[in-house]
Amino acid sequence: MTDQKNGREQIVFLSAIELGRLYRARELSPTEVVEATLAHVEAVNPTLNAYVTVTAELARDRARRAERALGAGEGAGLPLLGVPLSLKDLTPTKGIRTTNGSLLTRDWVPDADPVVVQRIYASGAVILGKTNVPEYGWKGDTTNRIVGSSHNPWRHGLTTGGSSGGAAAAVAAGMGPIAQGSDGAGSIRIPSSFCGVFGLKPTYGTVPAGEPSMERVSQMGPIARTVWDAALLLGVIAGRDVRDPDSWASPGESYVDGIDRGVRGVRVAWSPDLGCASVDREVADIVARAVAVFSDLGCDVDEIDAPFDDPCGLFEVMSATAEAGEYGTLERFAEVRDLLDPGRLRHIETGWTFSGVDVARANAGRAELYVRMRRLMETYQLLLTPTLPVTPFPAGADYPPQLPGNPTDALCWPRFTYPFNLTGQPAASVPCGFTADGLPVGLHVVGRWREDATVVRAARAFEVARPWAARRPSVVDGAVPAPPAS
Repeated sequence: MTDQKNGREQIVFLSAIELGRLYRARELSPTEVVEATLAHVEAVNPTLNAYVTVTAELARDRARRAERALGAGEGAGLPLLGVPLSLKDLTPTKGIRTTNGSLLTRDWVPDADPVVVQRIYASGAVILGKTNVPEYGWKGDTTNRIVGSSHNPWRHGLTTGGSSGGAAAAVAAGMGPIAQGSDGAGSIRIPSSFCGVFGLKPTYGTVPAGEPSMERVSQMGPIARTVWDAALLLGVIAGRDVRDPDSWASPGESYVDGIDRGVRGVRVAWSPDLGCASVDREVADIVARAVAVFSDLGCDVDEIDAPFDDPCGLFEVMSATAEAGEYGTLERFAEVRDLLDPGRLRHIETGWTFSGVDVARANAGRAELYVRMRRLMETYQLLLTPTLPVTPFPAGADYPPQLPGNPTDALCWPRFTYPFNLTGQPAASVPCGFTADGLPVGLHVVGRWREDATVVRAARAFEVARPWAARRPSVVDGAVPAPPAS
């Protein structure tokens, strides 16, 4: 490895917090960081296919602006000033191609930014580009018919997960310390677990959507190598906005304040299977050891019986009918069907078979699920589970080829994640160890409705006890090898 490359990698794996400190101390400049990051993207992205579009000139312009602000002693209230960051390619961006991973919109250039992008710009962040997604985010693998598959930084040929798979791969591989993701069934948490980074799905409504969602399950959130960095981005993008009637959070709320208070005395429920998921034995053992850390941190941890039956059936009704509704009529659907991802096409066709009564029953089941979780969380402040039942499967597959003891399909295989899109609770995937063959495993941390700060604080306490950010994936030359299973 050359000294130049070694120096570049030292820069690109700095956290947003570290970058801010070095900027203020005049030991590093935003332009240096952006040039190093763009060079790293150029070197690594052809292998991983994490970025669909790289906005190099925009990034350089934003870096120069940040440098001028720092030189003038300005920007004290800009939490991400000069920090490189990526946006998911499902998020519209004014003047920047937004493909949605679909042949239908492969050349779409939006004429307006949603509120989240406006807030990210206002924070002083440097936009590096748009990260890869499956078509309209429909599945837990990041493959589409425009640019193909994203690859896992820990092992090429395996999936990054989805739908924020490009975002998680970019963060894990040093192509920006933070990424914006979104999560409608696990789309932040699945790739965060598979790529060995931290990802948070906030409480529904914490971050305003670009427009109201039909199924009211998807929520934007942060992906980062550290909990603190994720908390910084969450503080930037959270807060109610009139354009989203479901948004509720107070604008400007800090998720960093109190982040290191610890979790002593917090009551924690632990469910190894939620009553509906069988888990790979090695994954289960790694997660169980991670749960034991919470007892060491002073939490009262109880293993609980299954809190609910598998809600996959009602989730399928809601998801498939919402997808079908995007096309309005069967005639419109017939016009575009040949341009659709084959797996998504089948999912939409299923949606056309459901009735209004089916949708009403699914909504009633969702309400019952929320009530059951609310009652459980009256006793406990946190619920811990595995994030996923398996480690990464081959890139390009819609779902794992097999699951231990469970049927597998594109919608219901991530049985730990989608229930909490239905309840709307905050949930995070926290890196908690590696398998013997070097693949990352995630711990799922679920909180009470609107108590996102508790989830952040718990994840941070675990991070301090079992740090992960110094590990480097195999795609990075000269990387620290993955440790044996923890």
